[in-house]
Amino acid sequence: MQNVYDVLNERGYIEQATAEEEIRELLGQESVSFYIGFDPTADSLHVGHFIQVMVMMHMQKAGHRPIALLGGGTAMVGDPSGKSDMRKMLTEEQIEKNAQSFKKQFSKFIEFGKDKALMVNNGDWLLGLNYIEFLRTIGVHFNVNRMLSAECFKNRMETGLTFLEFNYMIMQAYDFLELYRKHNCKLQLGGNDQWSNIIAGAELVRKVEAKPAYGLTFRLLTTSEGKKMGKTESGALWLDANKTPPYDFYQYWRNVDDRDVENCLALLTFLPMEEVYRLGALEGSSINKAKETLAYEVTKMVHGEQEAEKAQTAARALFTKDSESEDIPFTSISRKQLEEGIDIVSVLLETGLASSKSEGRRLIQQGGIYVDENRVDDAEFIFGLDTLQDGKILIRKGKKTYHQIRLHG
Repeated sequence: MQNVYDVLNERGYIEQATAEEEIRELLGQESVSFYIGFDPTADSLHVGHFIQVMVMMHMQKAGHRPIALLGGGTAMVGDPSGKSDMRKMLTEEQIEKNAQSFKKQFSKFIEFGKDKALMVNNGDWLLGLNYIEFLRTIGVHFNVNRMLSAECFKNRMETGLTFLEFNYMIMQAYDFLELYRKHNCKLQLGGNDQWSNIIAGAELVRKVEAKPAYGLTFRLLTTSEGKKMGKTESGALWLDANKTPPYDFYQYWRNVDDRDVENCLALLTFLPMEEVYRLGALEGSSINKAKETLAYEVTKMVHGEQEAEKAQTAARALFTKDSESEDIPFTSISRKQLEEGIDIVSVLLETGLASSKSEGRRLIQQGGIYVDENRVDDAEFIFGLDTLQDGKILIRKGKKTYHQIRLHG
């Protein structure tokens, strides 16, 4: 049976390891309990988290035990890693509500239960700590000079690092120690922005328990140009269908850059690597088949097969100029409005294609708005009853964003 370390390495997940050969040997010898931490700072996981979820699924399929650690305690402080400013402070009530949303989403991807995956909350041991005792038993193992040289802190030294955030590394390291003691957890995984925190945790376990502990980080989901993926005009690409509808989620992956298709197929699907390489090698218009496969597979995992089928049907309807699909985003406009006439800028605002009238005018001036594939050059363009064909018409923003106008009343 193939070692899961080799699987993860071949698919391009692995970025850094505290002891590569030892970790690989460990994963090949026994069922390993490992953990990934998720601070519930929002009410949904986003696509950046999905890389970690995919790793957990690969590990569980290989017989290892995932521990999904919800940061009910660490979220009270906020991780300074990769942030130029202090994170927004959340209340305990907000954090608990977000944690419940995370639990529901995790259960779609990971099998929890007896002898299966665990879901725990670090608030259970962090919120009730005795400060002096914690400093004497845990803080004594941390060298401040070394901590300040860590990448997660170095980025904040110019703008100012609060003492509150300075404690985050110690708290995360303590999580590893607690999970080692309670669940024999020997391995912490995370994004490469967590490298300093993960090293601190592994070292704390070794110092306090005199036992080996390991850390492994994974690539963040980025484009071929090094930019983070998962950002849309309306914000993050969420896994919650109420925040990012399945159609919009599908369209995001359907429209990725040609150069990013193979990487996304490897990281975000379970397709065999032979198929990933085949699809990634397609060129010209044929690459669209690979993009369809990517969009369908990721949407199916996150939202289910039925929603993936609906999203694919709706997307294909656009490319074949058939706008009958009910799953294409649409806005209804009353007959009375159209009889009176409604200007294109107001339509862009009402459909959400523009966030303000000034943005709408700018889009038109830049040649980015099309009505029924005809570019709109005049911000005074008026929608009337005669503009719609059979009671509907498509508006396109840029190359990839479609919205339908429908008549009602």
